[in-house]
Order: sequence, then C-alpha cells, then structure tokens
Amino acid sequence: MSDAASVEHFSALRMKYHERKDAFLEQNIKVKDPFCVFRDWLSDALNAKEILEPNAAALATVNDEGKPSNRFVLVKEATAEGFTFFTNYSSRKAEEIACNPNVAITIYWMPLRRSIRIEGVAEKIPQEASLKYFHERPRASQIGAAASPQSQRIPSRSYLDEVEAGIKAKLGADTEVPLPNWGGYLVRPSLIEFWQGQTDRLHDRIRFRRGSGVESEVDGKLVHAGENGWIYERLAP
Repeated sequence: MSDAASVEHFSALRMKYHERKDAFLEQNIKVKDPFCVFRDWLSDALNAKEILEPNAAALATVNDEGKPSNRFVLVKEATAEGFTFFTNYSSRKAEEIACNPNVAITIYWMPLRRSIRIEGVAEKIPQEASLKYFHERPRASQIGAAASPQSQRIPSRSYLDEVEAGIKAKLGADTEVPLPNWGGYLVRPSLIEFWQGQTDRLHDRIRFRRGSGVESEVDGKLVHAGENGWIYERLAP
C-alpha cells in the first residue's frame, strides 16, 4: 500500500485503552462534585510528562445562523464558578458568544485515555481581572495581543511584523502595554462529563448536571444526587 493510500485508509487504526480492572467507577469518586473530579484528573495530567499542554481545550461556539465553529484555547483557571479562558473580544469566537453565549469545551488527554466535556454559558469576566492577567503575561505576548486584529483579514505575515515593530518603537522597553480589546470569559457549566477509554470499547462515561429542576430527576437508580447542587448519571458508551 502506498503512503497516500495508508493515509487515506485508517479505519483499522486501534489504540489500547484501560483494562476492566482500571474502570472509572462511581464508588471511586470520593466527592460527588465534578470540580473535585476535574482537579484530580488535572493533577494526573499535570504529572504526565507526555502531556505538554494539559490546559489545552477545544472550544465550540455557534453563530446567529446556528452554524458551529471550533478552535483550541488554553483554560487558565478552573474554580467552583467555572472555567476561564482569554481571547481578543473582536475575534470570531467572541462575536459568536455575543449572539449565543452557550458554548461547549472538550479536553482530551490521550496518554491518560481520558476526556472531559463541558457545556455552559460564557460571560466576560471583570475588566480589572483581565487587566491583571494581561500584565502577568510575558511582555512579548502582551505586544502580540495588541498587534493582532484576531480573526480579521490581513494582507501578509509581514503586516503583523510591521505592526508589532511599531508598537515596540512607540512603547520603548519600559512603558506598560495598554490593554487592547482583549480579556477573559468565564464558562459557567451546567454539564460536565468524564470519559475514560476501555480497550473493549465499553468506555466509562459519568455525567454531572445541575440547573433548575434537575434534583427532581433523582431516583437512586439511574440518576443520583451529588453535592453542591449537582446530580450524576452513567451513560452508555
């Protein structure tokens, strides 16, 4: 088979996942709160040398025509309130969030054979919080954010270089970089699902949900009461 054909025909690719003895079970979740599970899994990802950016996540948004788009961002904070990322407020993702704040985030840690799906509503964080984080970034990154009209058409790569050079010349070595049209979003989740792969493809999926009326679904068989307003359930793979 030629190299081109091997690239085209990849249906036979298989990866070994976890064995049954390593199944992700409800009784192994010490605190039935998804943020506690997230912190435990993130700790494992941070300690996995093969994972270079454990906070990399795919962010999905939808425009006013109902058409989705997806891209990778870096999650910079995860608290009991939600998950925070930063971007240019004139970018495509920001424009789509402005017309439809419902978003989805997916994190995949291949060496751990684990994935996390998050659904929720995105909202801008306070400007002072964005400013604080902006000035914690390396100066080159601050200038890069100021130079780039994210998602807008530009004539060439050299155009960015020229704009960057102009900003550097104007600010000199010590002048503080002004905050551009840039800042953070907090995604407040209503759903967080944890997936762990099994070699026999009977993967583990445990989903946490919260929101108005979800407690009424608890029956102790399929839907269980969690903590801090969350419920949880196991899904078929």
